[in-house]
Order: sequence, then structure tokens, then C-alpha cells
Amino acid sequence: MSVAVAEEPSQEQRPRRRRPWYVELPVMIAIGLVVAVLIKTCLFQMFSIPSGSMENTLQVGDRVAVNKFATLTGWTPEPGEPVVFKDPGGWLPPAPDSGNVLTRAVHSGLSTVGLLPPGDDYLVKRVIATGGQTVACQGSTLTVDGRAVAEPYLHPGDDSCAGIDFGPVTVPADHVWVEGDHRSDSADSRYHRDGPDGGAVPVSDLVGPTTAVVWPLNHFTWFGWSGR
Repeated sequence: MSVAVAEEPSQEQRPRRRRPWYVELPVMIAIGLVVAVLIKTCLFQMFSIPSGSMENTLQVGDRVAVNKFATLTGWTPEPGEPVVFKDPGGWLPPAPDSGNVLTRAVHSGLSTVGLLPPGDDYLVKRVIATGGQTVACQGSTLTVDGRAVAEPYLHPGDDSCAGIDFGPVTVPADHVWVEGDHRSDSADSRYHRDGPDGGAVPVSDLVGPTTAVVWPLNHFTWFGWSGR
């Protein structure tokens, strides 16, 4: 008399044991943080617009995406591009301390991984001229290398000079000359001509071109891969 022996299920047939939620949750959070850091480092970084210096192109409170991948693939700034850059020194007043130590630490951590915009030491302006070019403004006419620049993006009621005549100024190599679209409400390169770089911003301080307004949704605007 033969006795049937049940075959053990193969490794492929055995049901996989699900890990407990308290093991999976930290793993999922860690993966999410790694992805967020990679996106912030290599693709896009979010910034919040704090002032009206770029109206009406950008509004106070808009969240903009800056293309950091462009800077990794040989992007160089060109006139007409809105860009985000780190304060080159003395452009912004000291930011007052806000919140308690824990709140600041949490905000710093979330901004480091790209889940919140970074602190208040960044600005957004439009590139007017690049290294080696000569920029000037007289009356209401902005010129670069002696040629008048058409500026359809200017805030309604503003002209290119907004009462500040200057130049000609030659932009140093590896620098850019930047101005706000709301020309009469923008403390930009024109206001810092007595600085160490004559008002120009080092290219090394640029985060990248502003690619899009992503929030609020009714302000969504696509500027292009390189901000043009």
C-alpha cells in the first residue's frame, strides 16, 4: 500500500510574507526623501516669490520651479531669461528670526530635501546683459551694446529706466546684469553699482533659469526649459 506524500511548495509558490507596516513605513519615507533630494539636486527646485519686483510676470506668493538640470548640461544665462540667484551680498536686509528653534529646524530640514522653498536669501530677476556686454539706460531707453532693447514684459506704467539713468556699464566676465520687470519697484543691479562687481551678479551665484510658475494653478505659466 502506497502512501501519498504531499509535496512541499517550491520557493516560487510560497506566499511572500508581508513586512509589518512599522517596517515598511520608514523604508517608504526614506525612499521618498532620497527621490526628493535627487529631484531638487538634479532636476527642479521650488522657490517662493516674496516681493512685487517681477510683477506682472511673477506675483507675490507664486511658487516657481527652477530648472537645475539645465545648469548640469551646459546652460549659460542669456539676456531675457528670468533667473533665481543667491544674494551676492548686501542685496537683501537681514531676515528677522521667526518661529522657535524647532520650527526653524523643521523648515531647514524640509527645504534641504526640497519639500519647502529655501530661506529668504534668494532673489529672482531678469537677465539684461551678460559678461562682456555693455548696458546703459537713458531717459526711457535701455540699450545693450548700443542697441535698444524691447521690453514687453515691463510692469504697466513703467519704462525701462524708471527714473534711473546709468551707464554705459561693461558687465564683468562670468557675471550677469539683472533687473526686475517692475522696474520702479526693484532694487536690482542698478542699485548696487557701487558694489564689488559694479552691480553685476556672479554666474556662480545663479541657481538656474525659472522654468514655470507652478502654484497657484490659476497663475500657471510655462517659460520654457531654459526660461525663455
